This record gives sequence, structure tokens and C-alpha cells, in this order.
Amino acid sequence: MQNWILTKTRLFEGVWEAVLTPATGTAPATGPDIAVTHLQEPVPDVTLTEKPEKALWVLRVPVPADRIADGVQTFLISDRTTGETLGSFALLSGDALSYDIRAEVTLLREELDMLKRAFRRHCLETM
Repeated sequence: MQNWILTKTRLFEGVWEAVLTPATGTAPATGPDIAVTHLQEPVPDVTLTEKPEKALWVLRVPVPADRIADGVQTFLISDRTTGETLGSFALLSGDALSYDIRAEVTLLREELDMLKRAFRRHCLETM
């Protein structure tokens, strides 16, 4: 059973942020012992800040510049105490995206806009 629930809040200025809340509603006696890894290597400078008034912990993961590369880069967040994976986040970039469905949708939208302009121009010219 997981002791913590991880909820992503944002990725801003190269820092991925999330909050950890107790799974049972009451915080365990000790705070979470979190490990963040990329390609099975620990990510440095991860911080965990307690917010006792809100009964949560704020997790901040600065994404190291040397970990940003073409393709999909996945970062795993796990509980060292239980060994369970709490969550993950991925960065997608480069040529690998050219085959991604989102890139295809964007390309289709651009082509549709071009066709709409051409059709409107044709209608104005034939009136």
C-alpha cells in the first residue's frame, strides 16, 4: 500500500513541481523518503519541503541540462521506504516528436488553415 499520493503541480523555469499528501489522510510519523531517477541514475538537488499547515510536502525537481536530449526522457519518482513508484514525468523533444500524434494534429491544423484561406480567396475571385 502506498503511503503517499503524488500530484503534479507544474513545470516552470526548468523545475518540475508536485505535492505529496498522505494516502490515508493522516501523515506517517516521518516524512517521505523520495528518490528521483533518470536512466537509473539519481537526479541531484531534489528538494522536499514540509507544509504542516496544509498537511503536505512540496517536491521540487530541477531538471539537469545534461539530461535534456532528443527523444523521450523519463524521470521516475519513488518512495525509498517501500520501493514503490509514486509517479513519473517525461520530457519529449527532437526528431522523435515528428512521428508523435500531437505533431501530426498540428500539421493537419496548419494545412486546414491554408486550405480555408485558399477557398475563401477562390470564392472572392469567382463572385
